[in-house]
Amino acid sequence: MTTTGTAPLEGVLVADFSRVLAGPLATMTLADLGARVVKVERPGSGDDTRHWGPPFSATGATYFEGVNRNKESVELDLTDPEGLALARELALRTDVLVENFRPGGLERLGLGYDALAAHHPGLVYASISGFGSAGGRDLPGYDFIVQALGGLMSITGAPDGEPGAGPMKAGVALVDVLTAKDATIGILAALAERARTGRGRRVEVNLLSSLQGSLANQAQAYLGAGVAPKRMGNDHPSIVPYQLLETADAPLAVAAGNDGQFARLCEAIGSPELAVDPRFATNKARVAHRGALVPLLEAGLATASAEVWQDKLTALGIPCGRVAGIGEGIDYAESLGLEPTVEVHDRTGAVVGRQVRHPITWTPPLPPRAQAPPALGADTADVVRWLRA
Repeated sequence: MTTTGTAPLEGVLVADFSRVLAGPLATMTLADLGARVVKVERPGSGDDTRHWGPPFSATGATYFEGVNRNKESVELDLTDPEGLALARELALRTDVLVENFRPGGLERLGLGYDALAAHHPGLVYASISGFGSAGGRDLPGYDFIVQALGGLMSITGAPDGEPGAGPMKAGVALVDVLTAKDATIGILAALAERARTGRGRRVEVNLLSSLQGSLANQAQAYLGAGVAPKRMGNDHPSIVPYQLLETADAPLAVAAGNDGQFARLCEAIGSPELAVDPRFATNKARVAHRGALVPLLEAGLATASAEVWQDKLTALGIPCGRVAGIGEGIDYAESLGLEPTVEVHDRTGAVVGRQVRHPITWTPPLPPRAQAPPALGADTADVVRWLRA
């Protein structure tokens, strides 16, 4: 299968005035889709995450590298009149500007949406903050803090009374990632509207709203039924079994989401009677009698290893899986033909490492874009020359 001639965002210019994670991930997504992304960085130090390590790869901090491929880097001092003038010229030439300064920060420099849109009405201007531009405008936005304040931490971790009980953050800066995806959706929608009307608009996202928008059934349990969800470890509040179950050697994630799957699970472990027991015959009953059911299931699963059960239950159409490390997860995706990684190249074409690829698969395939993250200021001279032309 041959690739198409151009990527969807070919010809779109993005000025990236963001740093750390949410903004850079959004702009990397646009770059993966074909946009030209010019990353504006502080002279001498650049994006904070250039220094966040270990771990470091042969070419830099892996934190920075994970969200900055396919970009150009320009050092501009926004406190210097000349640097600020160049930044303004870049903003007036760009299709999309992405920033995550504290609300009001770019306005004070003359780089706010209203000032720019007055001269460039087609500009799509995306602002990312921690808590919005109203009452929370002065609050610093950190993923960890938002996980705590926004409710996610209250439902993550072992329940009270169990070993290690207490609120727990997710194992990745999940709120930043969700916010990046919301920002990307907003930008693409604004570009689609601009294609019809010729006018851009400002898109605002914030970490707290993106978190709460992702709480799904848990938030609606509170809003619709007055139920305040609690920490349940790996248990599901509304489905049983939908959790880790112990086997002979390791835990197994089992998600029997309907009565048919549950009946097959009971048959597989040699306890078919559980499926017709009034305490367990329906999901509602299983949720009510979770404490009685789980030990019975684990007694059956104790007869074999997690790997054996994964093969057996999967063959029976029962969703399950061993708890894998990140490397094992990548290997598993590879075994399924999902091509989870891409080789990234430096500007000479030499392979300098691997990264997780953008998760969308296109038919026909897009032209490959896998340029390694730029060195600080690698494109300053070329971009400044272009802006002054």
